[in-house]
Amino acid sequence: MRQLESVLQVGGDTDIAMIGALVADPGRCRILLALDDGRALPASHLAAEAGVSPATASSHLGKLTEAGLLAVEARGRHRYYHLAGPAVAHLIEALQQLAPAAPIRSLRQESRARALREARTCYDHLAGRLGVELMSAMIERGHLSGGDGTFDLARAHHDQPTGYGHDVDYTLTESGEALLTGFGLHLPICRRPVRYCVDWSEQRHHLAGALGRGLLGRFTQADWIRRTDTTRAVRLTDIGRQSLHDLFGVDLTSP
Repeated sequence: MRQLESVLQVGGDTDIAMIGALVADPGRCRILLALDDGRALPASHLAAEAGVSPATASSHLGKLTEAGLLAVEARGRHRYYHLAGPAVAHLIEALQQLAPAAPIRSLRQESRARALREARTCYDHLAGRLGVELMSAMIERGHLSGGDGTFDLARAHHDQPTGYGHDVDYTLTESGEALLTGFGLHLPICRRPVRYCVDWSEQRHHLAGALGRGLLGRFTQADWIRRTDTTRAVRLTDIGRQSLHDLFGVDLTSP
């Protein structure tokens, strides 16, 4: 009996079907997408985002939390939910890459889709056109070395069309360190401060890791970008557009 209990505790192969069943529900998918920008949101907000009743949202949140996809924290009388970690965010990005595009039936949906592709958050860093143009500009100005920011599936060894990249070892150069210091951004000491993701909408590299997280926080603090209330899209302010051009060489005026 003890031997059987020991075998049962070890477990078998991974249960992909369990995760598949969780993301098969449209309401739960909308909840995961709403949290993919790294924020913690209350159940009432997530119910409205998913278009379901508070009771249904509570059931969805319980299942996602029990499965380890979400974590919950208490703030006074309210409970706030957030993604359990970056691995969940990359799961969402991977599913977006594989899933067909949802049909656009209104001008509002078209505007929302365009905004997400232009500039959005990918968990704790910038993605979309803004994210890849920022990384490209830093490479062109010699602030990053090691790669050219492009993704070619035919030449990729470990990289996929979305998610964390592993093929290229990007390094922050001396000029890059001077740029960040002048900008008031001091990176924590870690093994790999510069990481990258393959952007699912642009199919190029955008910054992740400590550098990507630090830049998102600094841009938000400086009011260069502003988060939206209901989606992962971020809006570039006028001062942000000009400052990104002057300091980082980012030009979003061309198509």
